[in-house]
Amino acid sequence: MSRPIRSVAVFCGSRHGADPAHAEAARALGAGLAAAGLTLVYGGGGVGLMGVVAEAAIAAGGRVHGVIPEFLTRVERVYPAVAKLEITTGMHSRKTRMFDLSDAFVAIPGGLGTIDELVEIITWRQLGLHDKPIIVLDAAGWAQPFVALVEALIAGGFVAPDSRGLFAVAADVPAVLALLRDGAVPKAPADSERL
Repeated sequence: MSRPIRSVAVFCGSRHGADPAHAEAARALGAGLAAAGLTLVYGGGGVGLMGVVAEAAIAAGGRVHGVIPEFLTRVERVYPAVAKLEITTGMHSRKTRMFDLSDAFVAIPGGLGTIDELVEIITWRQLGLHDKPIIVLDAAGWAQPFVALVEALIAGGFVAPDSRGLFAVAADVPAVLALLRDGAVPKAPADSERL
């Protein structure tokens, strides 16, 4: 029996990206999480898609919990309207804290930091450290290179085929929200298939 989802960590870019569809997706996700009564846990910044998703959640009456390393408070400008903000000592403690605060994870468009967060949380699931849902939003095709990389790793014999079940790919924000609501996310591979 799956546990209820009350809080969702959103991994996303500190830039807006070139395609306006990315900001539209971030805005829709922030508002959608708020409407569903889910707490947004995010990187704490007020720039890029981080700022967009937080602003949308707050505007829709949602709860937002930011987690940011101290050194990034000068770069990513803390979003001033966040009700709860934690400042950590570094990137690793930020990711650990976001993990602890969240019942599920959603990756939306972003850069290397977003990919780093996504790969780490998938790896933790692969290693059996958690069984929390992980969803990748394919806004404007953003997730396709990542999915292709996973498929290439499977084809090359570096990743077990059942590792496809470590995360779900959603075509749009309504699909993300439906997955979170219904808990219809893939199950992690069995222990014998983890590595």
